[in-house]
Parts: sequence; C-alpha cells; structure tokens
Amino acid sequence: MRNKFVLPACILLSLASCKTPRDVAYFQGIDDVSKEMFEKMNQTYNPKICEDDMLTINVSSWDPTVTAPYNPPAYSYYQQGEQQINTATVENVFTYIVDKEGCINFPVLGRVHVAGLSTHEANARLQDMIRDAVPDVLVNVQIINFRVGIFGEVSRPNAYVIRNSRISILDLIVLAGDLTINANRKNLLLLRDNNGVKEFARFDMTDPAIFESPYFYLRQNDLVYVEPNDAKKKNANYSSAQQYSMTIISTVMSGISLIASTAIAIISINKNK
Repeated sequence: MRNKFVLPACILLSLASCKTPRDVAYFQGIDDVSKEMFEKMNQTYNPKICEDDMLTINVSSWDPTVTAPYNPPAYSYYQQGEQQINTATVENVFTYIVDKEGCINFPVLGRVHVAGLSTHEANARLQDMIRDAVPDVLVNVQIINFRVGIFGEVSRPNAYVIRNSRISILDLIVLAGDLTINANRKNLLLLRDNNGVKEFARFDMTDPAIFESPYFYLRQNDLVYVEPNDAKKKNANYSSAQQYSMTIISTVMSGISLIASTAIAIISINKNK
C-alpha cells in the first residue's frame, strides 16, 4: 500500500520545486489592509530647505517694474548629463545657493536665513520682508538641485535630479528601472544626512506598511542601497567557471533524480497489478 503514494509524492515534490518565490511580489496582503491602516498611509509631504541647496526665487506683482530689483538677470544653470524625473528643463533662471549658515544673499534685502524652512514658509518670509515696498507681492521659491541616488540590485543605478522636489521610494525604484530579480526586497537600506547627523532606515517592499514609513518620501541627497538576496550572495562565492560547473552538476543530478523517481513509480505500479 505504501508504494501507492510514491507517484503522487513525486508529483507534489516536482510542483513544489517550481512554485514562485514569495519574496518577489510587492505589497503582499494589501487587499486585506484595514481602513484605519489606509488612513495612516496618507502622509503630507513638505520638504525643507537645506544648506548647499540651489534655489530659484521669482518675485512678481501687477507692475513688473516695481519687482525688477528683486529679480536679477537670468542665466542658464542646466548641467549636462543630469538625470531628471520629468521632461521639463529649467533654464535661464537666476539661482541662489544656501550657504553653511543657511542663508542666501537676496537683492535689496541682503542675507536672508531660509534653511529649515519649507518652500511655502520661505515664500511667506520673503513676502513679509518685501511687502512694505511692494504691497501686492507674490514670491515663488523652488528647490532645483533636489538629488537622490540608488545603487545595488537595480537595473539603472544612478543619482537623479528631481525638478519638482517630491519623490517617494517607489518613484525612485521606477526611475531606476525596478529592482532586479536578485534584489532582497525585504531589506532596502536608506542612508540620510540630516544636518550632519547620519540616519538609517529599512524598507520592506513586500509589506504594505511601507506607506506608513516616515521615510517613504525622500529628502535631498538621500541614498538607497538595494542588497542582493541570499541566492546572489551564495553565487558570488564562486567564480564563473565554478558556477558553470555547479550548473552542469545540478542539471545532471536533477535528471538522475527524475529518472530514479520515474523508475520507482513504474516499479510500484507493476507490483500493484
């Protein structure tokens, strides 16, 4: 009687060896996420201006002549070879560099401290400082050198300049052409310099809870490292010639195992007749 179970067991083992790895799919179980968890996933994004940031600042009014002193002549800053998140290029604009004290040298006003402010807060500060001279003034501040990088097990490792200053870990992965099949999706590493203080965070791309992470949206100069999975690490211990030999041996062993399983199944069937 025991031999009757040999053939089904062999079939089950063959099917089990062909199943899709569970650690490849993103956001597993997202269909079962509760309403409360979805509410936690809704995050506001408000990037802060940091030292060494490059800013564009446009001052406008109904009468362009009164704001002219606050808008220096334009010039092109675009750097060849920059990777961008969108197709729009910003050219012929005057730029301000935030110095080590967090200040910019602004026309008429002189040194203005902007580090630590969001772009909306910087707009309000400059508007308050100019309003005495231009009552209906409008100010638009933008960060134009927002740069993030990704390397490791991705299709296109690179540093990317983000024109709209808003990018999530998912956006960066899409820019990099997705993770490779050899990537460890459960343990991505984020490296961040927060005003001279190093911060580290981990992402599990298979878990929907990633949307709740305070690091979901990236900041200037963030780096993401995608480490290889265990299979890739093991293969790294062998040379290409050794890997080829191991592949041949594995194929031969699989063939022998299949022949042996088939022979045992045939013998079992014949005995039961």
